[in-house]
Amino acid sequence: MGIVSGRPDDAILIAVDGGGSKTDGVALDLEGNVIARARMPGSSPQTIDLGPAVHVVDSLIRRVHDAAGGRPLLQTNIYLSGLDLPAEVSAFARAVATTPWATGVTGHPAVVGNDMFALLRAGTEEQDAVAVVCGTGINCIGVRSDGQQARFAALGRISGDWGGGSFLGEQALWHAARAMDGRGDATVLTSAIPAHLGLADVAAVIEAFHFGTLPAGSFSGMAPLVLEASDAGDAIARGIVDRQADEIVAFAVAAMKRLDLLTRPVPVVLGGGVLATGNDRLIGGVEAGLADLAPLAVATLVRSRPILGAALLTLETVGAPRTALSTARAALEHLKASKRSPHAAAAAGS
Repeated sequence: MGIVSGRPDDAILIAVDGGGSKTDGVALDLEGNVIARARMPGSSPQTIDLGPAVHVVDSLIRRVHDAAGGRPLLQTNIYLSGLDLPAEVSAFARAVATTPWATGVTGHPAVVGNDMFALLRAGTEEQDAVAVVCGTGINCIGVRSDGQQARFAALGRISGDWGGGSFLGEQALWHAARAMDGRGDATVLTSAIPAHLGLADVAAVIEAFHFGTLPAGSFSGMAPLVLEASDAGDAIARGIVDRQADEIVAFAVAAMKRLDLLTRPVPVVLGGGVLATGNDRLIGGVEAGLADLAPLAVATLVRSRPILGAALLTLETVGAPRTALSTARAALEHLKASKRSPHAAAAAGS
């Protein structure tokens, strides 16, 4: 086996991106070619706890490494939702420190970070940038060329958050319950939710959640019902969607303010399952809010899986050339396309 710049010439890199519902892993060679990839269930430590999250990631990396023929592992980068606080990042890094893949063949340790970095890199190369994810949960990150960052705890209601797929599902049931018993306005969600869950009515849904026959994870699967009802003209659903758009804008604007980027043409990368639907009312609300509060912001909707950004970051960690980055992007971007919104195109030309 030959050696190139102190590295085995058949060395590979492994990149991991994990969220509340899935965990993706890819193995790449130093030219950016995808050698193997795999997907496993969610690995957010805040959702399934630290030990189970480590188990998912460890199993995924071993699977991808085996699929790549067990070639020498140069570098592993892991980006997970739920690693929002420094203590959480440190705890995960310590928990994986004894795994066979925790250190590459040249002694460089695995990189562990929040999955927002993967989303941000998937959407832009700019050093002044903001990303907002609205998937199972909601979060935001802002970065500046001098290394400064704007981060958020992203711990739900206790840290001031509103939104994300699970939260939207809860809101849908909240309004449906009030419509059913007369405390709230009528909404098609009173029929859509039971039909989606295969239950008789809203009362049966409430009991199923109360007694645990429906897991809490079922809430995120109800988020599309809100978007569908909004498209159909339901006033309650439209109010939920509008509030979600406002919260996404609030995150982005807060990050730009904290980094003194509000008056610059900063890219705002939008990702996550809820945003990736491309719902016209939701995306239009975000565009309108940014146009009002940050008119130079350039909004980009990313539909590519965040594993793309994780792979690019991993290649950059080992100093891979731009040709390798282009190769990896071409291999991974086709999974889902990324597009720039109409407002973004207008802002880019201003």
